[in-house]
Amino acid sequence: MRFRGRTLSSSKEDVRKPRMFRAHGGKLAGVATMRSYATADRETCLAIFDGNVPAYFAAADRADFAGFLERRPGTFLVMEEKRVVACGGWYLEEASRRAGLAWGMVERSLQAKGIGGALLLERLRQIRDDGRAEVVDLRTTQKVRGFYERFGFAAVRSTPDGFGAGLDRIEMELRL
Repeated sequence: MRFRGRTLSSSKEDVRKPRMFRAHGGKLAGVATMRSYATADRETCLAIFDGNVPAYFAAADRADFAGFLERRPGTFLVMEEKRVVACGGWYLEEASRRAGLAWGMVERSLQAKGIGGALLLERLRQIRDDGRAEVVDLRTTQKVRGFYERFGFAAVRSTPDGFGAGLDRIEMELRL
Protein backbone atom coordinates (compact mmCIF):
# COMPACT_ATOMS: atom_id res chain seq x y z
CA MET A 1 0.00 0.00 0.00
CA ARG A 2 1.25 3.54 -0.76
CA PHE A 3 0.92 6.58 1.50
CA ARG A 4 2.59 9.94 0.79
CA GLY A 5 4.81 8.29 -1.82
CA ARG A 6 6.04 5.51 0.46
CA THR A 7 5.37 1.78 0.39
CA LEU A 8 3.67 0.76 3.62
CA SER A 9 2.34 -2.37 5.17
CA SER A 10 -0.03 -2.76 8.06
CA SER A 11 0.28 -5.02 11.03
CA LYS A 12 0.23 -8.78 10.64
CA GLU A 13 -3.29 -8.85 12.04
CA ASP A 14 -5.58 -6.07 10.78
CA VAL A 15 -8.74 -7.12 12.57
CA ARG A 16 -8.19 -7.04 16.31
CA LYS A 17 -10.44 -7.96 19.18
CA PRO A 18 -11.47 -4.95 21.26
CA ARG A 19 -9.13 -4.27 24.18
CA MET A 20 -10.31 -2.85 27.49
CA PHE A 21 -8.49 -0.03 29.30
CA ARG A 22 -8.95 1.10 32.88
CA ALA A 23 -8.34 4.56 34.20
CA HIS A 24 -4.72 5.61 34.68
CA GLY A 25 -4.26 7.69 37.81
CA GLY A 26 -8.02 8.01 38.16
CA LYS A 27 -8.28 10.31 35.14
CA LEU A 28 -10.45 8.25 32.80
CA ALA A 29 -14.05 8.16 33.90
CA GLY A 30 -14.42 4.40 33.47
CA VAL A 31 -13.42 1.58 31.19
CA ALA A 32 -12.61 2.39 27.58
CA THR A 33 -12.48 -0.03 24.66
CA MET A 34 -9.95 0.11 21.85
CA ARG A 35 -10.92 -1.47 18.53
CA SER A 36 -10.19 -1.29 14.82
CA TYR A 37 -11.76 1.59 12.91
CA ALA A 38 -14.90 0.79 10.92
CA THR A 39 -16.37 2.82 8.07
CA ALA A 40 -19.30 3.68 10.34
CA ASP A 41 -16.83 5.64 12.55
CA ARG A 42 -15.97 8.08 9.76
CA GLU A 43 -18.28 10.96 10.70
CA THR A 44 -17.41 10.71 14.39
CA CYS A 45 -13.68 10.79 13.64
CA LEU A 46 -14.19 13.80 11.36
CA ALA A 47 -16.15 15.51 14.17
CA ILE A 48 -13.25 14.85 16.57
CA PHE A 49 -10.91 16.42 13.99
CA ASP A 50 -13.23 19.44 13.59
CA GLY A 51 -13.32 19.93 17.36
CA ASN A 52 -9.52 20.19 17.38
CA VAL A 53 -9.37 22.95 14.71
CA PRO A 54 -7.69 25.46 14.90
CA ALA A 55 -5.90 24.64 18.16
CA TYR A 56 -4.25 21.41 16.97
CA PHE A 57 -5.03 21.01 13.26
CA ALA A 58 -5.37 23.39 10.34
CA ALA A 59 -8.85 23.39 8.77
CA ALA A 60 -7.22 22.80 5.38
CA ASP A 61 -6.03 19.37 6.60
CA ARG A 62 -9.59 18.01 6.92
CA ALA A 63 -9.62 16.78 3.31
CA ASP A 64 -6.31 14.94 3.91
CA PHE A 65 -7.72 13.28 7.02
CA ALA A 66 -10.95 12.31 5.22
CA GLY A 67 -8.88 10.79 2.40
CA PHE A 68 -6.75 8.95 4.91
CA LEU A 69 -9.88 7.43 6.45
CA GLU A 70 -10.92 6.20 3.01
CA ARG A 71 -7.53 4.62 2.20
CA ARG A 72 -6.51 3.61 5.73
CA PRO A 73 -2.88 2.71 5.06
CA GLY A 74 -1.75 0.70 8.05
CA THR A 75 -3.74 0.19 11.23
CA PHE A 76 -6.27 2.73 12.49
CA LEU A 77 -7.95 2.47 15.88
CA VAL A 78 -10.80 4.11 17.73
CA MET A 79 -11.24 4.35 21.47
CA GLU A 80 -14.73 4.16 22.91
CA GLU A 81 -16.02 5.18 26.30
CA LYS A 82 -19.77 4.79 25.62
CA ARG A 83 -19.02 6.50 22.26
CA VAL A 84 -15.95 7.04 20.09
CA VAL A 85 -13.79 9.61 21.90
CA ALA A 86 -10.39 9.21 20.20
CA CYS A 87 -8.75 7.78 17.11
CA GLY A 88 -5.28 7.24 15.75
CA GLY A 89 -3.24 4.90 13.65
CA TRP A 90 0.15 3.62 12.69
CA TYR A 91 1.86 2.27 9.60
CA LEU A 92 5.07 0.47 8.80
CA GLU A 93 7.79 1.34 6.30
CA GLU A 94 9.33 -2.11 6.06
CA ALA A 95 12.35 -1.14 3.94
CA SER A 96 13.59 1.36 6.54
CA ARG A 97 12.39 -0.62 9.60
CA ARG A 98 10.46 2.45 10.73
CA ALA A 99 6.88 2.81 11.90
CA GLY A 100 4.93 6.03 11.86
CA LEU A 101 2.06 7.34 13.95
CA ALA A 102 -0.82 8.88 12.03
CA TRP A 103 -3.69 11.21 12.90
CA GLY A 104 -3.87 10.66 16.68
CA MET A 105 -6.56 12.81 18.28
CA VAL A 106 -8.90 12.97 21.27
CA GLU A 107 -12.25 14.72 21.54
CA ARG A 108 -11.37 18.23 22.72
CA SER A 109 -13.53 18.19 25.86
CA LEU A 110 -11.89 14.95 27.03
CA GLN A 111 -8.23 15.90 26.62
CA ALA A 112 -5.87 15.64 29.62
CA LYS A 113 -7.82 12.69 31.07
CA GLY A 114 -5.49 9.86 30.06
CA ILE A 115 -7.26 8.92 26.83
CA GLY A 116 -4.50 10.15 24.51
CA GLY A 117 -1.87 8.37 26.58
CA ALA A 118 -3.81 5.10 26.45
CA LEU A 119 -4.24 5.46 22.67
CA LEU A 120 -0.52 6.15 22.23
CA LEU A 121 0.55 3.26 24.46
CA GLU A 122 -1.71 0.84 22.56
CA ARG A 123 -0.28 1.91 19.22
CA LEU A 124 3.27 1.56 20.55
CA ARG A 125 2.40 -1.87 21.97
CA GLN A 126 1.12 -3.00 18.58
CA ILE A 127 4.24 -1.70 16.83
CA ARG A 128 6.50 -3.49 19.32
CA ASP A 129 4.47 -6.71 19.06
CA ASP A 130 4.69 -6.52 15.26
CA GLY A 131 8.48 -6.57 15.65
CA ARG A 132 9.42 -5.11 12.27
CA ALA A 133 10.22 -1.51 13.31
CA GLU A 134 13.26 -0.16 15.14
CA VAL A 135 12.12 3.47 15.23
CA VAL A 136 8.72 5.17 15.49
CA ASP A 137 8.30 8.51 13.71
CA LEU A 138 5.63 11.15 14.07
CA ARG A 139 4.89 14.66 12.93
CA THR A 140 3.11 16.92 15.39
CA THR A 141 2.91 20.55 16.51
CA GLN A 142 4.65 22.50 19.24
CA LYS A 143 1.40 22.35 21.21
CA VAL A 144 1.63 18.56 21.65
CA ARG A 145 5.40 18.13 21.65
CA GLY A 146 5.63 17.87 25.46
CA PHE A 147 3.02 15.10 25.52
CA TYR A 148 5.14 12.92 23.23
CA GLU A 149 8.36 13.79 25.06
CA ARG A 150 6.85 12.34 28.24
CA PHE A 151 6.67 9.00 26.39
CA GLY A 152 10.31 9.15 25.27
CA PHE A 153 10.01 10.77 21.85
CA ALA A 154 12.73 13.24 20.86
CA ALA A 155 12.41 16.10 18.38
CA VAL A 156 14.67 15.73 15.34
CA ARG A 157 13.44 18.63 13.18
CA SER A 158 11.28 21.73 13.56
CA THR A 159 9.68 23.89 10.85
CA PRO A 160 8.03 27.14 11.99
CA ASP A 161 4.44 27.35 10.67
CA GLY A 162 5.03 24.02 8.89
CA PHE A 163 1.39 22.98 9.32
CA GLY A 164 -0.03 26.49 8.90
CA ALA A 165 0.03 29.80 10.72
CA GLY A 166 0.84 29.20 14.39
CA LEU A 167 1.27 25.44 13.94
CA ASP A 168 4.96 24.54 13.85
CA ARG A 169 5.78 21.14 12.34
CA ILE A 170 7.78 19.09 14.84
CA GLU A 171 9.22 15.78 13.60
CA MET A 172 9.92 13.35 16.43
CA GLU A 173 11.17 9.81 16.83
CA LEU A 174 11.31 7.08 19.43
CA ARG A 175 13.92 4.33 19.20
CA LEU A 176 12.46 0.99 20.24
